[in-house]
Amino acid sequence: MYTFCIVLILVASILIILAVLVQSPKSGMAANFGASNQVMGVRQTTDFLEKFTWTMAVAILVLSLLATLAMDREKLATSNSSLTRDADALIEHVTTSEGETMPQLELPVVEESDAE
Repeated sequence: MYTFCIVLILVASILIILAVLVQSPKSGMAANFGASNQVMGVRQTTDFLEKFTWTMAVAILVLSLLATLAMDREKLATSNSSLTRDADALIEHVTTSEGETMPQLELPVVEESDAE
């Protein structure tokens, strides 16, 4: 189920990219040429492409949630332990050998007399 959702997400992503590339821009220099398209009856195509783009966006969102729910619990636990291990290694790398953390930027303290 997880793999099927990922494949559908990839297909929907490619379709949304194509739909966005086909759409004509609504503003800018190309907007002056848009009037001729509406006269020739391309308005329905524009509506369809906009609805298709929104449908694909919603499909990607729903499929992402389904893929998260369908994820194998063992793989999720392995991933979490791997993330924890990487975070611990990063913390060890940031701390110095004496056990002190690296010096941080000290912000100047503004006293009340300086603020007025």
